[in-house]
Amino acid sequence: MLTGKHLIAGEWVGDEHTFKSEPSSGEAHDFAVGTPAHVDRAARAAEEAYWSYAALSRAERAAFLRSIAEEIDKLGDEITAIGTQETGLPAARLTGERGRTTGQLKLFASHIEDGAYLDRRHDVALPDRQPLPRPDIRLIQRPIGPVAVFGASNFPLAFSTAGGDTASALAAGCPVVVKGHSAHPGTGELVAKAIDAAIRKHKLHPGVFSLVQGGNRDVGEALVKHPLIKAVGFTGSLRGGRALFDLCAARPEPIPFFGELGSVNPMFVMPAAVKARGEAIAKGWAGSLTMGAGQFCTNPGVAVVVDGPDVEAFRSSAIEALGQVLAQTMLTDGIADAYRAGVSRMQNTGKVAELVGTGTNTRAASPYLFETDGDTFLAHEELAEEVFGPLGVLVKAKNVGQMEEIAKGLHGQLTCTLQVDEADYGEARKLLPILERKAGRILANGFPTGVEVSDAMVHGGPYPASTNFGATSVGTMAIRRFLRPVAFQDMPVAVLPEDLR
Repeated sequence: MLTGKHLIAGEWVGDEHTFKSEPSSGEAHDFAVGTPAHVDRAARAAEEAYWSYAALSRAERAAFLRSIAEEIDKLGDEITAIGTQETGLPAARLTGERGRTTGQLKLFASHIEDGAYLDRRHDVALPDRQPLPRPDIRLIQRPIGPVAVFGASNFPLAFSTAGGDTASALAAGCPVVVKGHSAHPGTGELVAKAIDAAIRKHKLHPGVFSLVQGGNRDVGEALVKHPLIKAVGFTGSLRGGRALFDLCAARPEPIPFFGELGSVNPMFVMPAAVKARGEAIAKGWAGSLTMGAGQFCTNPGVAVVVDGPDVEAFRSSAIEALGQVLAQTMLTDGIADAYRAGVSRMQNTGKVAELVGTGTNTRAASPYLFETDGDTFLAHEELAEEVFGPLGVLVKAKNVGQMEEIAKGLHGQLTCTLQVDEADYGEARKLLPILERKAGRILANGFPTGVEVSDAMVHGGPYPASTNFGATSVGTMAIRRFLRPVAFQDMPVAVLPEDLR
């Protein structure tokens, strides 16, 4: 059963003020409202826990991560049940997302056991070097301290309480304070229960993990401004993320804010590809665009094609495929309201033609497809702004040269996609360096929804896709966000950290 409480340093803490969850089905539950006082208590406990947790061996931390995965699986049926009620996501989707969540915990366990992430370097002393001797210098990556994590609305498991930010921070040796998302507080509580069980199993300091539920804007502000918090992981809106980013920068001690803020993930369909398989590409685009009601940060919201006789088949196929998609429940009433507002904004620009669209005043979303030409798209920046949901914009460029111009005009993206056949390779080679500057991941002949959790994955990009272009929130390289290099000069070997001896 749910307690409706915060988990702060091993204790379930209530509050006289509560909020009700807003499930898509089933019973609503009461949850304690977070306060700055809860944040302070959690951050102080995290700092106390840091000294013992950061000192654990890599093998001990890896075992802890694997135990979290095991405890989450033990609660699998309960997590799926409450998750489907809260979010409206189907059970199969949540079961798969749970597998991804436990999988990335195990991946980070193996990653830290390998030890390559430590980037250990050793400059051997050269006492006889002229004109000056060189000291002995050893470098290693060390954990930065307590990390704040903001749960995401669209991934109640993989990007929330025990998601990639939490997993990578814990793997690095950093205690974590999570601000749970009010869209799925019951799911968050059950996952926190699993983490707490793993902490107790390994007899760790309870401050290694805390979950503060709900709360107003002042709770998020208190978390990023707390002097004991040393970095922030965030997945959410551009407006909210930018506000928190600015607070981090304005602190007396500025800290890094690793925000993943959104993207339209443009797809560039090259002429030969359109001619050879335009209908199939359009159907694939429609499927990717509407997957999960379009509530993916990698949702491909813009398709750019070169206008010509082959485009009509692509256009007709997209219209037909989207017209067959039924309305899907969105994660929250607020997200549904924002989607309708985005549709209205697009309609009211007067710069696009509506090809597919069915109005709705409920939590369910139907797909929309708009069309414009390259000149109009270039002249009106608002057409390239993200609408979170199953909305696509088809842009018909005059030629490949204008396609390149459109690519150059884009803001930072999480992904860019090339649909390309062999006859397109020459033009694609010209376009690729532009896309390389715009996105963290560039795909060929695929669709960006679905992010592999692996060593080589990059889920980040130039602003506003993310606030730190050198980081990723998915894949093993995500651990780098919560480490810093430390050099030890002429330090006796017996005194060095264990991993440098």
